[in-house]
Amino acid sequence: MKKFALALLAAASLVSLAACNTVHGIGKDIEKGGQAIEKAAK
Repeated sequence: MKKFALALLAAASLVSLAACNTVHGIGKDIEKGGQAIEKAAK
């Protein structure tokens, strides 16, 4: 189940990164992705 959640999160992160237009936006997306991974790991 964790692997599925991580794969889903990775896919969502890639989609959100593709939607970013600025370096600042990419940084925010990466940070949010990291937070989601931390939550999923707990």
